[in-house]
Amino acid sequence: MELALKRHSRFLGRRGPLLLIIMDGIGLGPQDERNAVFMANTPTLDKLFNSRLFCTLQAHGTAVGLPSDKDMGNSEVGHNALGAGRVFDQGARLVNKAIETGRIFETDLWHQIVERGEKGGTIHFIGLLSDGNVHSHIDHLYRLIEKCAELGIKRVRVHALLDGRDVGERSALNYVVPTEEMLARISREKGLDYRIASGGGRMRVTMDRYEADWNIVKRGWEAHVLGKGRPFRSAREAVETFYKEDPDITDQYMDAFVIVDEEGNPVGPIRDGDAVINFNFRGDRAIEISRAFTEKNFEEFDRGPLPDVIYAGMMEYDGDLHIPPNYLVAPPAIDRTISEYLCAQGITSFAISETQKYGHVTYFWNGNRSGYIDERLETYVEIPSDKVRFDQAPQMKAPEITEKTIELLRSGRYRFGRLNFANGDMVGHTGVMEAAITAVETVDSCVKRLVEEVMRLEGIVVVTADHGNADEMFTIDAQGKHRPKTAHTLNPVPFVIVDSGYGGEYEMAELPKRGLTNVAATLLNLLGYEKVEDYDPSLIRF
Repeated sequence: MELALKRHSRFLGRRGPLLLIIMDGIGLGPQDERNAVFMANTPTLDKLFNSRLFCTLQAHGTAVGLPSDKDMGNSEVGHNALGAGRVFDQGARLVNKAIETGRIFETDLWHQIVERGEKGGTIHFIGLLSDGNVHSHIDHLYRLIEKCAELGIKRVRVHALLDGRDVGERSALNYVVPTEEMLARISREKGLDYRIASGGGRMRVTMDRYEADWNIVKRGWEAHVLGKGRPFRSAREAVETFYKEDPDITDQYMDAFVIVDEEGNPVGPIRDGDAVINFNFRGDRAIEISRAFTEKNFEEFDRGPLPDVIYAGMMEYDGDLHIPPNYLVAPPAIDRTISEYLCAQGITSFAISETQKYGHVTYFWNGNRSGYIDERLETYVEIPSDKVRFDQAPQMKAPEITEKTIELLRSGRYRFGRLNFANGDMVGHTGVMEAAITAVETVDSCVKRLVEEVMRLEGIVVVTADHGNADEMFTIDAQGKHRPKTAHTLNPVPFVIVDSGYGGEYEMAELPKRGLTNVAATLLNLLGYEKVEDYDPSLIRF
């Protein structure tokens, strides 16, 4: 299909560039003390949100391809939606369908995994043990385990990564205890050997992303594969001990642990002849551990002898680099992203963020595609993130991103640019209100500078977000106690246009439903082009 854009008959765009600012994790929540966005001093955002060219967007649930409107959005599906211009089934919905229809159990790969188990090997499951439905869902794990039991697979081991981020920050026992009880029941009733073997908090063990800290993956490898870690007789004992030793610790920051038998030997290290399934469906934090299991010439840390295993992802975590080579559920085929159309039209663009969200404004924006679409027309800039807890440095790299973006804008080379400020999301995940307020205020000041620069260049700025987070930092229980909320929210996100030459040529369109997928057509309009025929409607009308 030819990727051609048609010039708009009534609007040719502006003389200067179009800049899209994505304020990660900054939604529009309750206007009270729970909301760091509301509590922060944000003169710039306050003004923008009262603009004539302002509306709100749905950034969760069915609007971004998730199973139901009870499902929180996330940065991956959010950027997929922003770049694709229409809704594609995502993550959990794809896995749900594969399991419900039984297709996941009909593939050659599944049969190879089962064969390993039938020949005496252990089937291992590694992944995030929660129902957050962002990286994984515990129901998927349970269904896979139940299938193994149904088939009579003798040994199953679970390597449980603790969440505390997409769910309550100290909720690990809500998942660990039922899982250990289920595994014990299966073992008892069917004469099988099913156990949790190792684990740890997601921000300390296994689930690094964007190569920010390979030591995180190394800790996971040592626990899951080598059986090295702090020993406990059960995962429940591990969690309860960590809680007792540090009343302030949250699940995501727990150290690696290994379950041992009465003699102190690890009960489930990964060995030759085994099969390993990573049951996470989201890619960013599954890529590095997948590389460790599948790359022969791996140099990021000393793995020791690479075990002879079949390793499978729940999904393909990187479609261009084919990581991992084996996966159980095919990813959505996202084609004809807005960047493909812009490149086909010869429009120059840049994308910039710090490490934590760099993949979002590139890989996910481009429909799960690595690398450039057209390196002659595009520039991608990554500002390395600091390796500190984000509540300790809530400004993150927003000032550096702003400086570099201004440099790119002033070069005069680029017609379109997109950037992501990670602060609202990454600091919001810490649950620290004071830090989140600083994060939001930092973004506000950076947005101010960028808007002023683009106005000077006679261009247009679009400000939005991919999902909420900092807009709801804690909940209040029945006893009136504040409980930190580290997960994303279901709140709408802002969308506003700041147009240096606005003269009433267009207004916000009245649509039955507004979501992130409507942004792509809007950007095309503001660049002076008609929307692509099957893209969701533009948020403006002329």
